[in-house]
Amino acid sequence: MCMSLFSALVNAEKTPSNEICIFPEFLKNEDGSALLLDSRRYSWYSPVSIEELQRSLSSVENGNGSRVKVVVGNTGMSYYKELESFDKYIDLRCVPELSMIRRDDIRMIIGATVRISKAIEALREGNIVWKKIADHMEKVASRFVRNSASLGGNLVMAQRNHFPSDIAIVLLAVGLLVNLMNGLKSEEITMEEFLRMPELDSKSILVSVKIPDWDRIMSISSGTKMKLLFETYRATPRPLGNALPYSNATLMAKISRCASSDGMVVSDYRFAFGAYGTKHTIRATKVEEFLTGKVLSVDVLYEAVKLLRSIVVLDDDTSYPAYRSSLAAGFLFEFFSHLVEGNAESPNGYMNGYSTLMSPARHLDHGKVSTLLTSGKQEVELNKQYHPVDEPIAKSGAVIQASGEAVYVDDIPSPTKCLHGAFIFSTKPLARVKGIELKPKSVADGVNAVISFKDILGENLGIKTGFGPEPLFADDFTRCTGQYIALVVADTQKHADMAADLAVVDYDMENLEPPILSVEEVVRKSSFFEVPSFFQPKQVGDFSKGMAEANHKILSAEIKLGSQYYFYMETQTALAVPDEDSCIVVYSSIQAPEYAQSTISRCLGIPEHNVRVITRRVGGGFGGKAMEAIPVATACALAAYNLRRPVRMYMNRKTDMKTTGGRHPMEVTYSVGFKEDGKMTALHLDILINAGIGVDISPIIPLFMVDAIKKYDWVAFSFDIKVCRTNHSSKSAMRGPREVQGTFISEAVIEHVASVLSMDADSVRSKNLHTLKSLDFF
Repeated sequence: MCMSLFSALVNAEKTPSNEICIFPEFLKNEDGSALLLDSRRYSWYSPVSIEELQRSLSSVENGNGSRVKVVVGNTGMSYYKELESFDKYIDLRCVPELSMIRRDDIRMIIGATVRISKAIEALREGNIVWKKIADHMEKVASRFVRNSASLGGNLVMAQRNHFPSDIAIVLLAVGLLVNLMNGLKSEEITMEEFLRMPELDSKSILVSVKIPDWDRIMSISSGTKMKLLFETYRATPRPLGNALPYSNATLMAKISRCASSDGMVVSDYRFAFGAYGTKHTIRATKVEEFLTGKVLSVDVLYEAVKLLRSIVVLDDDTSYPAYRSSLAAGFLFEFFSHLVEGNAESPNGYMNGYSTLMSPARHLDHGKVSTLLTSGKQEVELNKQYHPVDEPIAKSGAVIQASGEAVYVDDIPSPTKCLHGAFIFSTKPLARVKGIELKPKSVADGVNAVISFKDILGENLGIKTGFGPEPLFADDFTRCTGQYIALVVADTQKHADMAADLAVVDYDMENLEPPILSVEEVVRKSSFFEVPSFFQPKQVGDFSKGMAEANHKILSAEIKLGSQYYFYMETQTALAVPDEDSCIVVYSSIQAPEYAQSTISRCLGIPEHNVRVITRRVGGGFGGKAMEAIPVATACALAAYNLRRPVRMYMNRKTDMKTTGGRHPMEVTYSVGFKEDGKMTALHLDILINAGIGVDISPIIPLFMVDAIKKYDWVAFSFDIKVCRTNHSSKSAMRGPREVQGTFISEAVIEHVASVLSMDADSVRSKNLHTLKSLDFF
């Protein structure tokens, strides 16, 4: 602080006794919590009290048009991608009222900014219900996310974005109360009201939540006669957490013995079911009302399950709707099944799997048997006779890869004045491209150039294989969803991604034929790729004769094989650096650098010896970085060559998934003849391979797929395989291309035959293994 300012403060603030005030009055109204991120557009506020927070939010209420984002851990960015920057960021972490944890006689109060991991620790010190909530919350995301994410942020995402929150579902069932602040007003509402109210805006702040202490409530209200049943459920792709659930539920009920029978009477239900496939977490109030006061029986439980399935109605676009709905019914059945029939108290103090819990108001808990840990050991004896064959040898690069020292393309430091690229891709399967417009805000955020097919110096070439070329950018027409239209070049990768997402492409579909989106349409329109004669597989035997010899036949059975995304750890990435004398150096995460070199040279219109493509290692490929990495390297090279500045790109996962084709989908129809003992006599396949818009390596699929199917002796084997051209993204090689699909088809036929004959599938397999004679024939 300069001396003149210090003197001004001293002289301005003296009390009658000439004592200097600690904090001058004229500064108390100043908002000094703003930390400027970018003096032109952004500001970051860190209020340290509720009053200061209210002042920070007052600018939003004044309607000055500024866009405000309230943040704590900001981990929601990983799920809901932020497409635009905000004008004002308000960080709630320094407000004490929002970060406290307090407990009284009948509840625990947790501030909205308390980290999920801290909330779990606090709940673990409480009663059984709180401990079960903590167990369920521990399956939310991963540990490092829980250490950053806030409890309030998770609930706000559930309310505002219909996020399938596990935390919302457990807290809804226990009767959570939510404290909201809007301006100077504050209100306390139930969790149900919170989820159903209109989406919270940036002026409304979740201050705290109150979790009831059911142990204490039960001891006050019910004495020893009523027991509490509480359980949480979660079905996920990965059982240990870090995966969004297919379905989840939290069920709570008070139970007591019926005075007139041996049954159990249940009252005061709270059934909460998850938001996956519904707009938000819901209470099954109709089921609660139906069960209230009834004595539990098989018939009552059956009717409750039926009623629940009519209530849990999923959105039309929900995946696996029948499975998710059945999970909800299964959760309810499991919750009550131990109390239905034969629930007299046993001598060991358990009530059909539920502890009767001797002390008042303790909670009934499932008698789950913990699984035993298993271990295994394998001993391999090495044969020194053929040394070093069979000797375990460490991979040469294992140490630096496992230690994190290995340098991948994205680890290479950016050269001076390096720019970053992001693709604008088509969202239409077939349309004219009339123009591309960037929003004004995007241009302000460091956008340097937009490269399209008009800026190509040589050929518009993105991929070149022996079967044909594919363009780098769409010209006047886009021919599939995900086709690259242009490359946005900006000062940072984030700005490039945001500009590409916000780009507006002007499409025109007037007087165009409808796109071909299914293989059935391909057959009607004869839209096939040609398979060279030397890649056409040969048929074996006489199918008609084989079918005539069969005792059993399966005719026109169908198999549908979907596509599959690569999911490599490192997405498509490249770095292009202009060199002297019209040369360029490209660092690419690619499996086929020689193809990239020739493609780049033809696109830039320079000799191949002017192009160096360097690939030190690939961060996961599985075939997805063979052909599909070439356009990424070529686009970076084109932008760098035109702008005479280094250009790099690290494609975000969303764009990578939409533009990179993946495995070939197929539709298969087969007819097979076989005898009583399971021996095949003939097999015929009609296979339609969806290759997408580009030829890529698709013509080689039929030959090698048939080779995989020939692993069994079909005696007679005929087929009709078509490579279909559709308005989908080009499909490419993927981990065991051809063999995977061929093996699946042959095994599906074997399983079908075994099912028809009521035989073990392995017996059918053994019956159809090759002999020396059949191998020569095939």
